[in-house]
Amino acid sequence: MNDKTKDVLRETDDEAIRQARTLIRRARYGAIATLDPKDGSPIATRTATATDIDGAPLILVSRLSAHTGALDADPRCSLLLGEPGKGDPLAHPRITLACRAQRLERGSEAQLRAARRYLARHPKAALYADFPDFGYFRLDPVSASLNGGFGKAYALTRAQLLSEPAVSAALAQSEAGAVEHMNDDHADAISIYARAYAGAPDGKWRLTGIDPDGIDIADGDDVRRVLFPAPLADASQMRVALVELVRNGRQKLQAVA
Repeated sequence: MNDKTKDVLRETDDEAIRQARTLIRRARYGAIATLDPKDGSPIATRTATATDIDGAPLILVSRLSAHTGALDADPRCSLLLGEPGKGDPLAHPRITLACRAQRLERGSEAQLRAARRYLARHPKAALYADFPDFGYFRLDPVSASLNGGFGKAYALTRAQLLSEPAVSAALAQSEAGAVEHMNDDHADAISIYARAYAGAPDGKWRLTGIDPDGIDIADGDDVRRVLFPAPLADASQMRVALVELVRNGRQKLQAVA
Protein backbone atom coordinates (compact mmCIF):
# COMPACT_ATOMS: atom_id res chain seq x y z
CA MET A 1 0.00 0.00 0.00
CA ASN A 2 1.57 3.31 -1.06
CA ASP A 3 1.48 6.59 0.88
CA LYS A 4 -1.29 8.07 -1.27
CA THR A 5 -3.53 5.08 -0.54
CA LYS A 6 -2.81 5.42 3.18
CA ASP A 7 -3.83 9.08 3.02
CA VAL A 8 -7.20 8.18 1.47
CA LEU A 9 -8.06 5.40 3.93
CA ARG A 10 -9.14 6.09 7.48
CA GLU A 11 -8.15 3.88 10.38
CA THR A 12 -10.68 1.07 10.65
CA ASP A 13 -12.36 1.53 14.03
CA ASP A 14 -15.27 -0.20 15.77
CA GLU A 15 -17.78 2.17 14.16
CA ALA A 16 -16.55 1.33 10.66
CA ILE A 17 -16.68 -2.41 11.41
CA ARG A 18 -20.22 -2.05 12.74
CA GLN A 19 -21.28 -0.12 9.64
CA ALA A 20 -19.69 -2.66 7.29
CA ARG A 21 -21.34 -5.63 8.97
CA THR A 22 -24.69 -3.84 9.03
CA LEU A 23 -24.53 -3.04 5.31
CA ILE A 24 -23.89 -6.71 4.57
CA ARG A 25 -26.63 -7.99 6.84
CA ARG A 26 -29.25 -5.47 5.71
CA ALA A 27 -28.77 -6.12 2.01
CA ARG A 28 -31.40 -8.06 0.08
CA TYR A 29 -29.82 -7.52 -3.32
CA GLY A 30 -26.39 -6.74 -4.69
CA ALA A 31 -24.21 -6.78 -7.78
CA ILE A 32 -21.91 -9.78 -8.11
CA ALA A 33 -18.87 -9.72 -10.40
CA THR A 34 -17.36 -12.99 -11.63
CA LEU A 35 -14.85 -14.08 -14.28
CA ASP A 36 -16.07 -15.52 -17.58
CA PRO A 37 -14.57 -19.05 -17.81
CA LYS A 38 -14.20 -18.66 -21.58
CA ASP A 39 -11.84 -15.70 -21.68
CA GLY A 40 -11.57 -14.30 -18.16
CA SER A 41 -13.65 -11.21 -18.91
CA PRO A 42 -15.51 -9.71 -15.94
CA ILE A 43 -19.25 -10.37 -15.68
CA ALA A 44 -21.46 -8.27 -13.41
CA THR A 45 -25.01 -9.33 -12.58
CA ARG A 46 -27.62 -8.69 -9.92
CA THR A 47 -28.28 -11.30 -7.24
CA ALA A 48 -30.48 -11.59 -4.17
CA THR A 49 -28.58 -12.05 -0.90
CA ALA A 50 -28.96 -13.16 2.68
CA THR A 51 -26.30 -13.88 5.30
CA ASP A 52 -25.05 -16.88 7.22
CA ILE A 53 -24.92 -16.74 11.03
CA ASP A 54 -21.40 -15.28 10.94
CA GLY A 55 -22.25 -12.65 8.31
CA ALA A 56 -20.95 -14.27 5.12
CA PRO A 57 -23.28 -13.52 2.18
CA LEU A 58 -25.46 -16.31 0.80
CA ILE A 59 -26.91 -16.53 -2.70
CA LEU A 60 -29.33 -18.90 -4.42
CA VAL A 61 -28.62 -19.29 -8.13
CA SER A 62 -29.64 -21.36 -11.12
CA ARG A 63 -27.14 -23.25 -13.25
CA LEU A 64 -28.59 -21.29 -16.18
CA SER A 65 -27.20 -18.03 -14.76
CA ALA A 66 -23.94 -16.78 -16.25
CA HIS A 67 -22.36 -16.20 -12.86
CA THR A 68 -23.08 -19.76 -11.67
CA GLY A 69 -20.83 -21.36 -14.27
CA ALA A 70 -18.25 -18.70 -13.62
CA LEU A 71 -18.21 -19.45 -9.88
CA ASP A 72 -17.92 -23.17 -10.51
CA ALA A 73 -14.90 -22.52 -12.74
CA ASP A 74 -13.26 -19.87 -10.55
CA PRO A 75 -14.55 -19.14 -7.02
CA ARG A 76 -13.09 -15.63 -6.93
CA CYS A 77 -15.78 -12.97 -7.04
CA SER A 78 -16.73 -9.52 -5.83
CA LEU A 79 -20.00 -8.37 -4.29
CA LEU A 80 -21.20 -4.76 -4.13
CA LEU A 81 -23.83 -3.99 -1.48
CA GLY A 82 -25.54 -0.79 -0.38
CA GLU A 83 -28.71 0.93 -1.57
CA PRO A 84 -28.71 4.54 -2.81
CA GLY A 85 -31.24 6.93 -1.30
CA LYS A 86 -32.31 10.45 -2.13
CA GLY A 87 -29.86 12.77 -3.84
CA ASP A 88 -26.43 11.75 -5.10
CA PRO A 89 -26.25 7.93 -5.13
CA LEU A 90 -22.49 8.13 -4.58
CA ALA A 91 -23.03 9.91 -1.27
CA HIS A 92 -24.62 6.83 0.32
CA PRO A 93 -22.68 4.07 2.11
CA ARG A 94 -21.70 0.93 0.18
CA ILE A 95 -19.26 -1.92 0.57
CA THR A 96 -17.37 -4.01 -1.96
CA LEU A 97 -16.42 -7.50 -0.80
CA ALA A 98 -13.71 -9.69 -2.30
CA CYS A 99 -14.93 -13.27 -1.78
CA ARG A 100 -14.34 -16.89 -2.60
CA ALA A 101 -17.54 -18.75 -3.43
CA GLN A 102 -18.30 -22.15 -1.98
CA ARG A 103 -21.15 -24.25 -3.39
CA LEU A 104 -23.04 -25.81 -0.47
CA GLU A 105 -23.73 -29.51 -0.81
CA ARG A 106 -27.45 -30.24 -0.93
CA GLY A 107 -28.62 -31.77 2.35
CA SER A 108 -25.54 -30.73 4.32
CA GLU A 109 -25.90 -28.86 7.62
CA ALA A 110 -24.46 -25.72 6.05
CA GLN A 111 -26.85 -25.92 3.08
CA LEU A 112 -29.92 -26.50 5.25
CA ARG A 113 -29.00 -23.54 7.46
CA ALA A 114 -28.38 -21.38 4.39
CA ALA A 115 -31.74 -22.37 2.91
CA ARG A 116 -33.56 -21.57 6.14
CA ARG A 117 -31.97 -18.16 6.53
CA TYR A 118 -32.22 -17.28 2.84
CA LEU A 119 -35.89 -18.24 2.54
CA ALA A 120 -36.73 -16.35 5.73
CA ARG A 121 -35.39 -13.26 3.95
CA HIS A 122 -36.79 -14.11 0.52
CA PRO A 123 -39.89 -16.25 1.15
CA LYS A 124 -41.07 -16.04 -2.46
CA ALA A 125 -37.92 -17.92 -3.52
CA ALA A 126 -39.46 -21.05 -1.98
CA LEU A 127 -41.36 -21.43 -5.26
CA TYR A 128 -38.16 -22.51 -7.04
CA ALA A 129 -35.49 -23.06 -4.39
CA ASP A 130 -35.83 -26.85 -4.51
CA PHE A 131 -35.63 -27.10 -8.31
CA PRO A 132 -32.72 -29.42 -9.30
CA ASP A 133 -30.86 -26.67 -11.15
CA PHE A 134 -30.83 -24.28 -8.18
CA GLY A 135 -28.20 -24.27 -5.48
CA TYR A 136 -26.79 -22.17 -2.65
CA PHE A 137 -23.37 -20.57 -2.52
CA ARG A 138 -21.66 -19.09 0.51
CA LEU A 139 -19.52 -16.11 -0.46
CA ASP A 140 -16.68 -16.29 2.03
CA PRO A 141 -15.22 -12.78 2.47
CA VAL A 142 -11.47 -12.30 2.04
CA SER A 143 -11.36 -8.51 2.40
CA ALA A 144 -13.53 -5.47 1.76
CA SER A 145 -13.54 -1.81 0.85
CA LEU A 146 -16.08 0.30 2.73
CA ASN A 147 -17.20 3.70 1.52
CA GLY A 148 -19.15 5.10 4.45
CA GLY A 149 -19.88 8.41 2.74
CA PHE A 150 -17.81 11.31 1.44
CA GLY A 151 -14.25 11.08 2.79
CA LYS A 152 -14.97 7.91 4.76
CA ALA A 153 -13.05 5.06 3.10
CA TYR A 154 -11.88 2.00 4.99
CA ALA A 155 -10.16 -1.30 4.24
CA LEU A 156 -11.43 -4.29 6.23
CA THR A 157 -10.08 -7.78 6.80
CA ARG A 158 -11.98 -11.05 6.92
CA ALA A 159 -11.80 -11.10 10.72
CA GLN A 160 -13.35 -7.64 10.90
CA LEU A 161 -16.20 -8.60 8.56
CA LEU A 162 -17.31 -11.82 10.23
CA SER A 163 -18.64 -12.46 13.71
CA GLU A 164 -16.50 -14.39 16.18
CA PRO A 165 -16.37 -18.02 14.91
CA ALA A 166 -17.00 -19.80 18.22
CA VAL A 167 -20.02 -17.63 19.04
CA SER A 168 -21.43 -18.06 15.52
CA ALA A 169 -21.01 -21.83 15.63
CA ALA A 170 -22.73 -22.12 19.02
CA LEU A 171 -25.55 -19.76 18.01
CA ALA A 172 -26.17 -21.79 14.86
CA GLN A 173 -27.35 -24.66 17.08
CA SER A 174 -30.08 -22.65 18.80
CA GLU A 175 -31.05 -19.89 16.37
CA ALA A 176 -33.76 -21.77 14.44
CA GLY A 177 -35.60 -22.77 17.60
CA ALA A 178 -35.34 -19.28 19.06
CA VAL A 179 -36.70 -17.67 15.89
CA GLU A 180 -39.64 -20.10 15.79
CA HIS A 181 -40.38 -19.55 19.48
CA MET A 182 -40.34 -15.75 19.14
CA ASN A 183 -42.63 -15.80 16.11
CA ASP A 184 -45.08 -18.26 17.68
CA ASP A 185 -45.25 -16.84 21.19
CA HIS A 186 -43.85 -13.30 21.29
CA ALA A 187 -45.30 -11.28 18.43
CA ASP A 188 -45.69 -8.38 20.86
CA ALA A 189 -41.93 -8.34 21.50
CA ILE A 190 -41.15 -8.33 17.78
CA SER A 191 -43.53 -5.40 17.32
CA ILE A 192 -41.58 -3.52 20.00
CA TYR A 193 -38.30 -4.28 18.19
CA ALA A 194 -39.74 -2.90 14.96
CA ARG A 195 -41.28 0.27 16.39
CA ALA A 196 -38.72 1.18 19.05
CA TYR A 197 -35.47 0.43 17.23
CA ALA A 198 -36.24 0.36 13.50
CA GLY A 199 -38.70 3.26 13.37
CA ALA A 200 -41.20 0.96 11.68
CA PRO A 201 -44.99 1.27 11.69
CA ASP A 202 -47.32 -1.31 13.17
CA GLY A 203 -47.54 -4.42 11.02
CA LYS A 204 -47.21 -8.18 10.89
CA TRP A 205 -43.55 -8.19 11.81
CA ARG A 206 -41.72 -11.50 12.09
CA LEU A 207 -38.25 -12.38 13.27
CA THR A 208 -36.26 -13.81 10.35
CA GLY A 209 -32.82 -14.27 11.88
CA ILE A 210 -30.62 -13.89 14.94
CA ASP A 211 -26.84 -13.50 14.81
CA PRO A 212 -24.10 -12.30 17.17
CA ASP A 213 -24.56 -8.67 16.10
CA GLY A 214 -28.34 -8.35 16.18
CA ILE A 215 -31.64 -9.51 14.70
CA ASP A 216 -33.46 -9.23 11.38
CA ILE A 217 -37.20 -8.63 11.17
CA ALA A 218 -39.52 -8.43 8.19
CA ASP A 219 -43.06 -7.53 7.24
CA GLY A 220 -43.40 -8.79 3.69
CA ASP A 221 -40.70 -7.10 1.61
CA ASP A 222 -40.00 -4.50 4.31
CA VAL A 223 -36.86 -5.78 6.04
CA ARG A 224 -35.32 -4.04 9.05
CA ARG A 225 -32.18 -4.57 11.13
CA VAL A 226 -31.96 -4.17 14.92
CA LEU A 227 -28.52 -4.23 16.54
CA PHE A 228 -27.68 -5.51 19.98
CA PRO A 229 -26.01 -2.83 22.14
CA ALA A 230 -22.83 -4.89 21.79
CA PRO A 231 -22.04 -8.10 19.89
CA LEU A 232 -22.73 -11.29 21.82
CA ALA A 233 -19.61 -12.62 23.54
CA ASP A 234 -21.27 -16.00 24.07
CA ALA A 235 -24.29 -17.69 22.50
CA SER A 236 -25.86 -18.07 25.95
CA GLN A 237 -26.29 -14.26 26.03
CA MET A 238 -28.89 -14.37 23.22
CA ARG A 239 -31.96 -14.72 25.44
CA VAL A 240 -30.80 -11.99 27.82
CA ALA A 241 -30.12 -9.66 24.89
CA LEU A 242 -33.58 -10.24 23.41
CA VAL A 243 -35.25 -9.60 26.77
CA GLU A 244 -33.23 -6.41 27.29
CA LEU A 245 -34.24 -5.14 23.85
CA VAL A 246 -37.89 -5.61 24.78
CA ARG A 247 -37.54 -3.93 28.18
CA ASN A 248 -35.62 -0.93 26.88
CA GLY A 249 -37.76 -0.70 23.75
CA ARG A 250 -40.96 -0.59 25.77
CA GLN A 251 -39.52 2.25 27.84
CA LYS A 252 -38.58 4.15 24.67
CA LEU A 253 -42.08 3.83 23.27
CA GLN A 254 -43.67 4.90 26.54
CA ALA A 255 -41.41 7.95 26.71
CA VAL A 256 -42.40 9.00 23.19
CA ALA A 257 -46.09 8.45 23.93
